[in-house]
Amino acid sequence: MKVGFVSLGCSKNLVDTEMMVGLFKKNKYEIVNNPEEAEVIVINTCGFIQQAKEEAINTILEMAEYKKKKCKVLIVTGCLIERYKDELTKEMPEVDLFIKFSEYDSFWKQVENIIKKKNDYTELDFLDRIVTTGNNYAYIRIADGCDNFCTFCAIPYIRGRFTSRKEEDILEEVRSLAKQGIREFIIIAQDTTKYGVDIYGKPMLADILHKISEIDGVEWIRFLYSYPETITYDLIKEVKNNDKICKYFDIPMQHISDKILKKMNRKSNKESTKKLITKLRKEIPNVIIRSTLMVGFPGETQEDFEELYEFVKWAKFDKLGCFTYSKEEGTGASKMPMQVHPMTKKSRYNKIMSLQQQISKDNLKRLIGKEYKVLIENAIVADDNEVYFVGRTYMDVPEIDGYIYLKGEADINTFVKCKVTSVNEYDLMGEIL
Repeated sequence: MKVGFVSLGCSKNLVDTEMMVGLFKKNKYEIVNNPEEAEVIVINTCGFIQQAKEEAINTILEMAEYKKKKCKVLIVTGCLIERYKDELTKEMPEVDLFIKFSEYDSFWKQVENIIKKKNDYTELDFLDRIVTTGNNYAYIRIADGCDNFCTFCAIPYIRGRFTSRKEEDILEEVRSLAKQGIREFIIIAQDTTKYGVDIYGKPMLADILHKISEIDGVEWIRFLYSYPETITYDLIKEVKNNDKICKYFDIPMQHISDKILKKMNRKSNKESTKKLITKLRKEIPNVIIRSTLMVGFPGETQEDFEELYEFVKWAKFDKLGCFTYSKEEGTGASKMPMQVHPMTKKSRYNKIMSLQQQISKDNLKRLIGKEYKVLIENAIVADDNEVYFVGRTYMDVPEIDGYIYLKGEADINTFVKCKVTSVNEYDLMGEIL
């Protein structure tokens, strides 16, 4: 039978999908990209914020239309199902099978029953996953769940408590993917800096990064979602001294007002955050700092917002994402008074992103004339019929940050040296040396 997949949400969700793809392939199913060809469609949903829930519901309804054609079985799993399986089972009879995270130990048994196949019982396995992000990079999930219990976030109630993977399992997965030609490894978890605390009794992110860097074939390593209060000096030293680790810190700070941070149940504060940024830039020349901020959290006053705005001016982040607060049922913040009006949230979002756009352009202008190592990922033909190679430097996370567009000669999935010649707000232009 032919199976198609739809993966919604974050890269951590994508890893689950890739293991599902591998599981179906292992059991002799044909994987297809066109839903019109699929006899089985699997949707891995996100349920993190209201917008994600709406997208998931719309996607389920869209895929259900294919049951009028070739599709025989529609399977839905992921975060939305973990939270709302009972309600969706009643309201969406178009779906043949809903599977929660907590039922993943019987994933294949349930699938087997619904499509009436007599295969051996099989579990989701990292080593069976089929990487869907191309030949250049792969995400490596080193832990699942979260113990932070930020008052705006439902992740601990969806994915459970923070659980690290064993070191040997992670290294085996990286070796397997490196042998397949993957060059860049992106380390992810809900909170990467807590890796190892639950099973080894101390933070082990620096150790696992070092061991990954020693594996043949690994050329670039980067890690995302490092919380400011758990970035250790050992981690900073490892990033500074290890040539294979991209000098890039992704730090979800959320806010800078101590009052708002406390209401969010964040463990950092304004003073410690500013000290961390200063330390990173002092210790690691040309370090890239990316952060995410939230505006419109319950009780955020104009004064709190102005404090955040001035902080962005001071920090001059290399990369910055901003979100408006989304009221999620079951979270502490959903019950808080002084909910901020949607128009106010949108206005504050626009002000932060307008400021950051200019900061980003000013930051990038300083790169003109400098030389960088670039991973070539694609080639495009521009309106003037000239061919440009599209790649990323150590400064750019795929699908999140910008690209560099290069003139010259190169091969896809190779590293080249280039010189930056011009910039716009978020991307670079250059020439291959």
